Amino acid sequence: MLRTHAAGTLRIEHAGEAVTLAGWVHRRRDHGGLIFVDLRDASGLVQVVFHPEDAPEAFEAASEVRSEYVLQVDGDVVARQPGTENPDLDTGAVEVAVRSAAILNAARTPPFPINQETNVDEATRLRYRYLDLRRERMARNLVLRHRVIAYMRRFLNDRGFLEVETPVLGLATPEGARDYLVPSRVHPGDFYALPQSPQQWKQLLMVAGVERYFQIARCYRDEDLRADRQPEFTQLDLEMSFVHEDDILALMEDLYAGLAAEVAPDLDTPSPFVRMTYAESMERYGSDKPDLRFGIEISDLTDIVRDSEFMVFRRAIEAGGRVRGFAVPGGADTPRRGADALEALAKESGAGGLVWIVYEEDGSVRSPVARFFEEETLAALAEACGASNGDMLLIVADQDAVSSRVLDVLMRRVAEDRDLADPNVLAFAFITEFPMFEWDAQGQRWSAMHHLFTAPFEEDVERMEEDPAAARSRAYDLVCNGQEIGSGSIRIHRRELLSRVLRLLDLDESEAEERFGHMLEAFTFGAPPHGGIAPGLDRTVALFAGERDIREVIAFPKTKSATDPLTGAPASVHGEQLAEVHIALTPEAEAAQSQRDEGAREEVTNDV
Repeated sequence: MLRTHAAGTLRIEHAGEAVTLAGWVHRRRDHGGLIFVDLRDASGLVQVVFHPEDAPEAFEAASEVRSEYVLQVDGDVVARQPGTENPDLDTGAVEVAVRSAAILNAARTPPFPINQETNVDEATRLRYRYLDLRRERMARNLVLRHRVIAYMRRFLNDRGFLEVETPVLGLATPEGARDYLVPSRVHPGDFYALPQSPQQWKQLLMVAGVERYFQIARCYRDEDLRADRQPEFTQLDLEMSFVHEDDILALMEDLYAGLAAEVAPDLDTPSPFVRMTYAESMERYGSDKPDLRFGIEISDLTDIVRDSEFMVFRRAIEAGGRVRGFAVPGGADTPRRGADALEALAKESGAGGLVWIVYEEDGSVRSPVARFFEEETLAALAEACGASNGDMLLIVADQDAVSSRVLDVLMRRVAEDRDLADPNVLAFAFITEFPMFEWDAQGQRWSAMHHLFTAPFEEDVERMEEDPAAARSRAYDLVCNGQEIGSGSIRIHRRELLSRVLRLLDLDESEAEERFGHMLEAFTFGAPPHGGIAPGLDRTVALFAGERDIREVIAFPKTKSATDPLTGAPASVHGEQLAEVHIALTPEAEAAQSQRDEGAREEVTNDV
């Protein structure tokens, strides 16, 4: 046998046992007469000791090994001498006295240390991801991901859900982000699309009578990337028949509260989860994914300053806008350059400017615009925002769409700078009653804010065509600590209602039939009322791991430019392969490909 025990499982009760271990050399220490090696495998690490007198051949082998060599040892588990125990290791009470050893494989010096957490260039980490995953933090994140998925499967299985796989090759449909297209060899000129989500498939499963479906689903979206996005990602996809919103939200609260207790018991997860409508969330926080840990809310200050002499406010109000702001706790210590930086940030976010007012500890007021307001008005502004002496107000005057966006950005910056968010708290909330439609200024048409299968409230069905902006959808989001974790809705299940929505979204009857004929037809065969939600698995694991970037919890992620430094994907393919799938490159694509290939050849030459 290559090994009898996993290295990280040895304890004091194993003392006296003969063991065979195999793993990587995590760290080697030569103390002259003795050689100590921390031997690591997936279970952890244990100290093994080489004595030149007791095992000279093993000692000679140990003299050759270096970090990341693959080593096998036979020996006896012994208790460490009193005072030499390592309380930081689960195996710290014992060590293995080696009788024989074999080097199973040598290792080149890694491009970065494996046995310590150091800052490493991301391109290097991703190019040698198989080495990066050996590091303790990354290995721990992979284990956490497994535990999260295992818990989700147990939880849903216990509640009668059926796990069903759905196709990866499907029909391209206009559902938001760009599709990844797959050319067909046997159908020249036709393409499959990789799923942005299994949305249509899971609704068809409800029509099929499955009633409770789930899947750990791979999804693909060709969109601009950032810290919480990847071109391919994973979500917990689920759907239920004969349910209302409350049924799904209650299920999600039970799932995430239990999951937090299982995988992150040291984190505080307040329950019950907060619930608020989209309109309320935008009004109070300027965002549909608020971070409730900040303890900051936006206040409407319009009526207080409506008759003031400050023309910036008066003009904004006359144009149909409002004056809104929030208090920065302890913000009176902000120097002028700090206030100028916040104003610059507000302008970058779309505001015409930013008004700041500091209420000093001694009761005086400091602001470039203080002279435009009576003392009573300044006091009323502070009271409306809940500000005290020592605090600061940040105020924006504009249309709600602008002021909400700007105040949200400012709130997050202030909270980050002042450490207002407790890292040991998971503040979950459900946001409900999203608008049914939003105006696409570029396309000059209405689009579905959630997706086009989202059901409207019954009382809003008749107003959809008359006033699309006023129609509410039965959509809901699960958010936590300022980010969206999952999104779902009660779905349309009647053909006539889906047809009305498609017409409103500027799809004529023939195009609707071409794109969604299968769904329209399915809804005529007794489709039940149904709804679902799809929490992002990568975001969920990152949340519990305390990671800001979902790439830290994905085994082999892409860069922010959607490339894979490890394999070199995406890459050019031979002309024969393109011909097989009936694709010809444009001259521009051929030139870009040639330039990339030349750059790749130069990189290989430099490496050699």
